[in-house]
Amino acid sequence: MSTPSLDLDTYVPHVDHTYDPRDPEVALYVDEVSVRFGGVQAVSAATIAALRGQVTGLIGPNGAGKTTTFNVITGLESPTSGRVWLGNEDVSALRPYKRARRGLARTFQRLEVFGTLTARDNILAAAEFRRSWSRDGSDARATADEIVERVGLSHVQHERVDMLPTGLARLVELGRGLATRPKVLLLDEPGSGLDVAESEALGDLLIELAKEGIAVLVVEHDVDLVMRVCDRIHVLDFGRIISIGYPKDVQADPAVQAAYLGAED
Repeated sequence: MSTPSLDLDTYVPHVDHTYDPRDPEVALYVDEVSVRFGGVQAVSAATIAALRGQVTGLIGPNGAGKTTTFNVITGLESPTSGRVWLGNEDVSALRPYKRARRGLARTFQRLEVFGTLTARDNILAAAEFRRSWSRDGSDARATADEIVERVGLSHVQHERVDMLPTGLARLVELGRGLATRPKVLLLDEPGSGLDVAESEALGDLLIELAKEGIAVLVVEHDVDLVMRVCDRIHVLDFGRIISIGYPKDVQADPAVQAAYLGAED
């Protein structure tokens, strides 16, 4: 058993479609973003498009630059070069809270929740924060109740989050993101810690959210989940996009098999 070698200096990625950030179907556009930490090139000229009404996957081995890319998108990390667009607006110079108010929400690979609050109160806090700046007159409590049920937390809604299993705590974080009513939702390993049934339910939920018009961009190591729910997939390896396409095409790409999925001669 062996895998084909991949020369990143000469490899031309497989790309089945290109997008213009001004295209109305493009909710998020990462335009040739690079990030360097000292002598380490963490991300190299990565271009990613997340479309309204679709689930887009971002996969790759550990250390490929996926979370760094998410940090650039949300404004937590400044790129060495490149731009980030939300809709038709260049948000590269905006601080994270301003991007959030323009409809960007995310979860984290390492959980970021209010551990001493209940599952419902975590979601309620996000709904109340949104109401405070949107001034839309929304009912934060009704929003929290709706989302608690939708993400499957009704049975633990009154439990403190630091007492919940990791998988359920990730659903709390997802619910909190949904409470901000995002246009673009970034999920960093949302399936981690979920059992098979919970993973199936998560996949169904992501498909539903996309059908409602949200652009979902998901980083996930559960390949089965990614292949089932994603409309298109971007593959990162050593900070470079090596393939973009439909799930079946990405699975068949020799470069992806070499870098991530595994292949036989």
